[in-house]
Amino acid sequence: MEEPFKINQKILAREVRLVGDNVEQGVYPIDQARKMAQDQNLDLVEISPTATPPVCRVIDYSKFKYEQKKKTRELKAKQTKVVLKEIRFGPNTDEHDFAFKVKHAQEFLREGAKIKSYVHFVGRSIVFKERGEILLLKFAQALEDLAKVEQLPKLEGKRMFLYLAPKAAAVVKPAKPATPDAKAEKKAPKPAPAADKAPEATSASTNPE
Repeated sequence: MEEPFKINQKILAREVRLVGDNVEQGVYPIDQARKMAQDQNLDLVEISPTATPPVCRVIDYSKFKYEQKKKTRELKAKQTKVVLKEIRFGPNTDEHDFAFKVKHAQEFLREGAKIKSYVHFVGRSIVFKERGEILLLKFAQALEDLAKVEQLPKLEGKRMFLYLAPKAAAVVKPAKPATPDAKAEKKAPKPAPAADKAPEATSASTNPE
């Protein structure tokens, strides 16, 4: 696999510009720059090959690659994948089915998913498109605490679509798993309290009358 950066002998420029805290910054002949890196048991790494002259740093290349990979992983982790869930209605959806779909939509929104809800008109039911629009607006209103409307009801062919996105406050982040140390602390039995004082003997006695 080809290295993403040229290092040491692979740098072909006659002179380079050194930057960094461990060298005196400036333009150096390539041989002198390589020797400066060798004297510190480090590598000469070309970080900006298109500059004139190319810009290099004197660093530990293995450590540098590790840090670059770490930054890439962190960046990918921050880029959350958008999930789109579909919820379908008919123009004559009853209250029970409507409530059931609202409940599912609430779960999807808390997970951070977007929702594409639509009313599907079959045959002559397209004449009830106003009923479909009212149904979708009612759906959006039922979810207004968790969702914001991205697109109001819009008829496309035989389907009327409504798009919802979760509000930031609605998304519930998954709980982090407990560390082994935390689990051990929970399982460890509590020590019995030390007996500081001996139990006091009762001086009163009961005499039969």
